[in-house]
Amino acid sequence: MTNPFTFFLRQWNRNPDLDEFVAYWDGLEQVMVGVYRKKMTLAEAEPEFRRVWSWLQREYDAWREALRPYWQQTKAGGAPTQVDPFQMFLDMQSPQEIVGNWRAMQHLPAAREALNHLVLTQGGSG
Repeated sequence: MTNPFTFFLRQWNRNPDLDEFVAYWDGLEQVMVGVYRKKMTLAEAEPEFRRVWSWLQREYDAWREALRPYWQQTKAGGAPTQVDPFQMFLDMQSPQEIVGNWRAMQHLPAAREALNHLVLTQGGSG
């Protein structure tokens, strides 16, 4: 399920590569939130996690530098974000690593905010 605000921003997007990245990130975020909130078992989460995580692992380098200035302007846990929130989740090897991981969950909004800024500024270019 797509974040409603990101969905709103994406309606003017003319960059299919960015749209694809956002869609895969949405999938990873959905798995992480579902597992953290215990609305999804680890067994239920694993196939979708593997699918989206593998793609993002391959493709993130293409977006790393474009996202950096945006996540560096965010806050995580009330303090300036010090680590790449996207990489933090891509360093996880399984959904098991999100169980009880409050620090990681505090970085999800920073990633979303950075992604929304990227969509807003680059979404119209092809």
